[in-house]
Amino acid sequence: MRFSPAGDPGTPDARSATRYLVWLAGRHPVIFGAGLALGVIWMLAQALVPAVLGRAVEAGLAQRDPDSLVRWSLALLGLGLVQAVAGILRHRCAVHNWLGAAYRTVQVTVDATNRLGAALPRRVAAGEVVSIGTADIEHIGGAIDITARGAGSVVGIVTVAVILLNASQPLGLVVVLGVPLLMALVALLIRPLHRQQAAYRDSTGRLTARAADIVSGLRVLRGVGGEPVLSERYRQRSQALRADGLRVARVESLLQAAQILLPGVFVVLVTWLGARFALRGEISAGELVSFYGYTAFLVSPLRNLTEAADKLTRGHVAARRVVRLLRLAPEFTDPATPVPVPAGPGELADVRSGLVLRPGRLTALATATPQDATEIADRLGRYADGDVTLHGVPLRDVALATVRERILVADNDAQLFSGVLRTELDPHDRAEPGAVEAALAAASATDIVEALPGGLDGEVAERGREFSGGQRQRLRLARALVADPETLILVEPTSAVDAHTEARIAERLGPARHGRTTLVCTTSPLVLGHADHVVFVEDGKVVAEGRHEELLAAEPRYAATVSREEDR
Repeated sequence: MRFSPAGDPGTPDARSATRYLVWLAGRHPVIFGAGLALGVIWMLAQALVPAVLGRAVEAGLAQRDPDSLVRWSLALLGLGLVQAVAGILRHRCAVHNWLGAAYRTVQVTVDATNRLGAALPRRVAAGEVVSIGTADIEHIGGAIDITARGAGSVVGIVTVAVILLNASQPLGLVVVLGVPLLMALVALLIRPLHRQQAAYRDSTGRLTARAADIVSGLRVLRGVGGEPVLSERYRQRSQALRADGLRVARVESLLQAAQILLPGVFVVLVTWLGARFALRGEISAGELVSFYGYTAFLVSPLRNLTEAADKLTRGHVAARRVVRLLRLAPEFTDPATPVPVPAGPGELADVRSGLVLRPGRLTALATATPQDATEIADRLGRYADGDVTLHGVPLRDVALATVRERILVADNDAQLFSGVLRTELDPHDRAEPGAVEAALAAASATDIVEALPGGLDGEVAERGREFSGGQRQRLRLARALVADPETLILVEPTSAVDAHTEARIAERLGPARHGRTTLVCTTSPLVLGHADHVVFVEDGKVVAEGRHEELLAAEPRYAATVSREEDR
C-alpha cells in the first residue's frame, strides 16, 4: 500500500502532515511498537534507580543491615542490566524506524514523481524534489526516531511524580506542576521556530532550483555572457537564505539553552526543597538521596521532551512539503473502464489537426511554426488532451500504460542519465543482440561510442555533460530506436547536428524503422526528402500532404517554410 492523494482506494489520504507521520510510523508496527515499549522500559529502569539506591542507604547503611544492603545492591545491578539491554535494543529499533521513515519518504516521493510523469517539471521545481530527498528525509526520520525516547520520558516523569507524591506531597506537587510549566515555556519557542523553519525550507528549495538551472545552462550562459548576472542573482538568493538560516538559528539557540537552563533550575529547586525537608526531619537521609537522584534523573527526560518538541516540529514542516507533492494529481489518469486496443499497427489520427499516420510508414510533419508540431506530438502521445484515436479507439479510453507502451514521443527535452552507456540506451535490457549497435549506426552515433573510454561499457556523466549538444541528440535518437515502439514520434531529431550527419540520419532512419509507424516533426529538406509521406500544417491544421517534391512544386507556403530552413 502506498501513501497517495485522497480518493485512491485502499490508501491513506494526503490531507495533513500529521497523518503522513502517523502513516510512516504504522508501516512497521512491530518495530515501532517495540521501540516504544523498550523506550518505556529503558527510562523506567532509570527512574527506579534512585528509589532502590535510597532503600540501600536507608536499610543497608543507616540500619547497618548487610543482607539488605546486598539485596538492594543486586536489585540496583539488575536495574542497570535491564537499562543497558533495553537501551541497546531501543537504539536498534530507533535506527530502524529512522531509516524506514526516511527511505519510505524517498519511495513515495519517487512514486509521486513517476505518477506525475511529464507534468512534473510544470508542477514542481527541481529544487523542491531535491530538498525532499536530502534535508526533509532527515527531519522526518528524526521525528519518528524521537518517539521512543519521548514516550519513555513521559512514563519516567509520571513514575517519579507518583513516587514523590507518596513520599512528600510538596515535592510531588513541584514535579507535577513544574514539568507542564517547563513544557509550556518551551512551547513558546516552538511556534516561532516552526514558522522560521518553514520559511527557511522554502528558501532552500528556491535556491536549489536556481543552482540546478545555472548548472544545466552553464554553457549557454557562458556563450551569451550571462554569468555575472546569474551569479549576482544567486548571491542575493544565497544571502536571503543565510538571513533565514540566522533567524532559525536564533530560535534554536534559545531552545537549546532552554534545554539546559530549565531542567537545571528544576533540579536545583527540588534538591533545595528536599534538603530543607531533611533538615526539618520530615524525610530521612535515604529519602533525601532518592530525591536528589530523582531530580538528577529528571534532567534526561526533560531534555528528551524538549528535543522531541524540536524534532517533531522539524518533521512536521518537512512532512508538509512531502504531502504537498503527494497532493498533486497527474494531468491524465486511467479511465474507469479502459478499452482494449486491437493488436498490431493501426492508424493514429489527431482530429483537431486532421493528421492521420498510416501504419508502417515514415511520415514527416512540417509546420509553419514549431509550436504546432510540439502540440500535435503531445496530443498523439497523450501528454496533452485531444481527440486522438488509435485503431479508431479514443486514447482517452485507453489505459495510459498501453499508450506509453505503443506510442513513444522523443523530443529534445529528454535527458541522458549517469551510468553505463549500454544501460542508458537499453535501460530495460530487452533489445535483441545487435540492436543497440544498429540503432547507433542509424543515428550516426557510432563515432561517439568509439571516442568514449570503454565504448558501450563506458560511463556517462550526469545529463551527458561530456557530450556536445549534437552528440546528446544523436544518443537520444539511438535510445528511441532501441526501444522500437509500435509508433515513434520524433520532434526535431536533427536540429543540432551538421548537414553531413543529418543526411546520413535521414538516409538510415527509414530502413531502421521499416514496418513500423514513424512520425518525424521537422522542416529539414534532407529529412523531408526521405520521408514516405509529408504533411504540412499551418495554424494547427493540415493544409497539404504528399511527397516532398510534390509539395515543393504545388504548395508555396510549404516551399517558403522549407526554404527558410535551407537558408539558415
